[in-house]
Amino acid sequence: MMKNGIVQRTMAGRFSSAMRAEGKKIVFTNGCFDIIHLGHLRYLEFAKAQGDFLVVGLNSDSSVRKLKGNTRPIVPELERAELLLGLKPVDAVVIFDEDEPVQLISEILPDILVKGEDWAHYVSGRDIVEANGGKVVLAKFVEGKSTTNIIKKIKEEK
Repeated sequence: MMKNGIVQRTMAGRFSSAMRAEGKKIVFTNGCFDIIHLGHLRYLEFAKAQGDFLVVGLNSDSSVRKLKGNTRPIVPELERAELLLGLKPVDAVVIFDEDEPVQLISEILPDILVKGEDWAHYVSGRDIVEANGGKVVLAKFVEGKSTTNIIKKIKEEK
């Protein structure tokens, strides 16, 4: 079901049921997490503080390409997953191919769904989580900390 912290996509629902049976309050967030930076760390620390067990839905390489263009991701999905799992707040990672994690959220049914406040206008899966008695929590955006800004700075250094 879980190998080195990476939960097989097909087992996400069963995995979350097992965590819930252990009495854990499940927190879910998602993203590309292409080049890990301080904004990601603070965001994940905030997410973990909302419950007992933090599951990160990680966009697959093909999903990132659809969302960000053919030059992304910079870091391949399995490396991004391993990097995330190396961060203290992250308990498990599930890699997903869809543009949005709606189906994954409907399988995990987290108690808390965390998204950055820059997504306040639209939180994918909000309706599912709230209909299941959970809640959505928005994390503060860490100004100036983004993968796009890092890539831009690297390009300027040439």
